[in-house]
Amino acid sequence: MSLKDYLKCNAGTISLNIVALIVLSIFLLSIGNEFATIVIIASSWISVLLVYFFTAYKKRKDYFELVEKYVSKIDKKYLISEVLEIPPFLEAKPYYYLLKRSSKAMREEINKEKLIIKDYKEYIEQWVHEVKTPIALIKLIEENNRTTKSSAILMQLEEIDRYVEQALFYARTEDVDKDYLVKEISLQHCVNSVVTRNKQGFILNGINIDIDNLDRTVYCDSKWLEFILNQIIVNAIKYRKDENPKVKVYLSVIKNGIKLIVEDNGIGIPQDETDRVFHKGFTGNVGRLSNKSTGIGLYLCKKLCDKLGLLIDIESEINTYTKVIITFPIGSFCKL
Repeated sequence: MSLKDYLKCNAGTISLNIVALIVLSIFLLSIGNEFATIVIIASSWISVLLVYFFTAYKKRKDYFELVEKYVSKIDKKYLISEVLEIPPFLEAKPYYYLLKRSSKAMREEINKEKLIIKDYKEYIEQWVHEVKTPIALIKLIEENNRTTKSSAILMQLEEIDRYVEQALFYARTEDVDKDYLVKEISLQHCVNSVVTRNKQGFILNGINIDIDNLDRTVYCDSKWLEFILNQIIVNAIKYRKDENPKVKVYLSVIKNGIKLIVEDNGIGIPQDETDRVFHKGFTGNVGRLSNKSTGIGLYLCKKLCDKLGLLIDIESEINTYTKVIITFPIGSFCKL
């Protein structure tokens, strides 16, 4: 608040003092006091009044500058009432205590919502683990009693399993640090595991898979990395070309790390959409036309890569190719 605004807010008090000073001056003149005496009294009155207003304004200004400083430094703005000092001016104290009560009530509501979300996430995780058991049993039964339709059924079961797993990982994305085990893992092993998991999709769609020179190790969590790779491989299968479809997985060693590249010769992504494919719910024109996309898979890949300290990017040309590139920075995440 500027001094001008402060004086405007106290216009009533200032006006009352001016009226009182005029009345006092008239009274003193009427009882025979000299004009010089009245000037001294008036000057003293005005000086005291000015000192009072400027002192009060300075206190308020210093206090609100301190408030702004706290607000700019604190991460959780709703905790501002916990770090504020009691204001040095009386009329602000009721608002201060009201703010503290309001902040306390809000934190209680936030904690209630957190408990609700926690219970829901725990339910989702429990549900996923329970539903995975019958899916695995159906797969086993189908594998042991193969028919001409077994490959198609197994592929659809794998699709169901992927969506169920996607729900689990979506629920856990905010708590990666609590379910994260960094160790030295083989990229070859991770890729082979994901390819084996999607073997029905490769076979049924006649997709040629080429895994080239993945004999490298990185420091990462194998479970989260395999989930990311699975989303990418599944997209390569979904958006394949009908004629001679191919998927190639290979490495590129760069100055500051290792790039793991999954490249396909599928239908590609329009240039104006490549910057948005990692946005939540974005399906693009191809996804909307084919009704195959949920807009969640690549969003989760990006979110998990950010949590894991990895970089993910997409290069594509419509009807030509798509490259998904995961970069493991040198030092903490890769071993050259």
